[in-house]
Amino acid sequence: MKHHHAFPVAALAILAVWSGRLENASGEPNSLTEEEKSAGFELIFNGSSLESWEQDGNWGVEDGAIARKDKGGSLTWKVKPVPNDFELRFEWKVAERSNSGVYYRPGQYEYQILDNDKHSDGLNPRTSAASFYFCVAPSKDATKPVGEWNEGRIVCKGTVIQHWLNGEKVIDFDYADPRWKADVERLAERGGDVKARGAFLSLQDHGDPVWFRSIRLREIAKDEDIGHETVEPAEIPESALKKEAVLLDRIQKNREAREKAVQGK
Repeated sequence: MKHHHAFPVAALAILAVWSGRLENASGEPNSLTEEEKSAGFELIFNGSSLESWEQDGNWGVEDGAIARKDKGGSLTWKVKPVPNDFELRFEWKVAERSNSGVYYRPGQYEYQILDNDKHSDGLNPRTSAASFYFCVAPSKDATKPVGEWNEGRIVCKGTVIQHWLNGEKVIDFDYADPRWKADVERLAERGGDVKARGAFLSLQDHGDPVWFRSIRLREIAKDEDIGHETVEPAEIPESALKKEAVLLDRIQKNREAREKAVQGK
């Protein structure tokens, strides 16, 4: 006689997470499916209120979505810092030429939000939508047309960082691997430290219309396998590399000028 052992519900939920079955499974914005609840997701925007979010009055709620209304700064979820190992799922859309970002760790840890077609940052894959901004480019442009909702996903565990866009894993790299040394150093030039942890989740106000909804967060267990397999980033055009070099040179000169000013006091 065969004995059938029940598979734990939580384990089934985690399998659903990595098979992609949780993406918009309910079809209802700003809600959690039963699988998401079992996997430990928390809904951090309910579609009607920005309570627990800190801002300067320039963000509001519009048709069940967070909307940037006016200049004034970022919108920050202040309930608790983002866990060291986590998964964040969210939906976003932009207007023409819009630029924004999701900051999930201290400093320059940014998932880029962008209209790739009309904004100049779209000319460089390393600053395009779903990039780890100025550090690692996505493998491809998987954005939907302006005005349509995109599904974003960020998965971080240990030294591995994954960015997903519309169901496709477009970034997956381990920053401890020496092959990424130049990328890590480039980010450091802008003030980013890949080892930094403990930031509050922040939605960037870059002066443009942008909308977010269905923001879900969970902590990843220490024994959970996130399916790390390196994804090759898109090739950076020579013209974009030249602009990066100019920008890095300007950053370095500005830093040196500030240091001299401090020493002169």
